[in-house]
Amino acid sequence: MNTTRTLATARRVLRQLSHDPRTIALLLLVPVLLLVLLYYVFDADRRAFDGIGASLLGIFPMVTMFLVTSIATLRERTSGTLERLLSMPLGKGDLIMGYALAFGLLAVVQASAATAVAVWFLDLNIAGSPWLLLLIALLDALLGTALGLFVSAFAASEFQVVQFMPAVIFPQLLLCGLFAPRDTMQPVLEYVSNVLPMSYAVDGMTEVVRGAEPSGDFVRDVIVVAGCALLVLSLGAATLRRRTP
Repeated sequence: MNTTRTLATARRVLRQLSHDPRTIALLLLVPVLLLVLLYYVFDADRRAFDGIGASLLGIFPMVTMFLVTSIATLRERTSGTLERLLSMPLGKGDLIMGYALAFGLLAVVQASAATAVAVWFLDLNIAGSPWLLLLIALLDALLGTALGLFVSAFAASEFQVVQFMPAVIFPQLLLCGLFAPRDTMQPVLEYVSNVLPMSYAVDGMTEVVRGAEPSGDFVRDVIVVAGCALLVLSLGAATLRRRTP
């Protein structure tokens, strides 16, 4: 990998996104607005908001980053930009890391905005540090970016990208422990949930809400989510192709 080429790729992606205000709005405003909506849904039950709000603080950025990253990468391929880039002395690793860096910077802004609104404006009650909450939210957003880069290699249109949502995101959403404790699920479903990264993201958020100090389980959750993001980025580089399928 070449640092100069990676940074040049990241600057190009950020420059293109700066001309698309609707995408920026989707990235930065939608998670915040959904958290505000959730706050008023549970207006009469603040304990319920505290319980589910922290988990969704990580889930919302992951979903939006998945959608935006996968669609943006697919557009690069269908427009021929990706083929032209790969015909230059630009490695797949440089390209993937450039995209990851660009969308990762957006993920930092997105996760920071959502966390700040939840903690300081919506008064999300947590026992741990807000910075730990931000860490998990950021890792979730980066994981969504990595998944988006990966699945874009298997889609031929934006419609197909959206179809990957039920296959990639929804099972994790249903099995992550948000709707029911994972240890109360059927054994097969519990085993499946134990290998899904969103389960560890939700566990990490719960640890921050309930505990004032980071525990060993929290460290494990952080490592698993970060490791999954790096693994998926590596798979994305391996499956990167010039043309759409």
